Amino acid sequence: MIVRIVRMQFAPERIEDFKKTFNNAYTNIRNFEGCRFLSLYQDEKDAAVFYTISKWEHPDQLELYRNSDLFRQTWAITRSFFSGPPLAYSLIKNIDDPTNPF
Repeated sequence: MIVRIVRMQFAPERIEDFKKTFNNAYTNIRNFEGCRFLSLYQDEKDAAVFYTISKWEHPDQLELYRNSDLFRQTWAITRSFFSGPPLAYSLIKNIDDPTNPF
């Protein structure tokens, strides 16, 4: 399993555009082969900062998604709303805890 965390900062006037874009793509991303979890979080102190957290069965499946038309199209729209560079992290779980959804 791999957990992917992406931090994105948006221009304040584009936050609603981003939310709409994410909501429109959510089902297709979530149903992409290998995706086991997807959620969007907004920073508690900075409303312009969002995080996506996704869980993938295997790093190869994440790469298939990142090379898909779905990702390319969604990311092209999303990055046009940025006010700063995104940060992305891919994490491998080291402890198997069945109560932890990540």
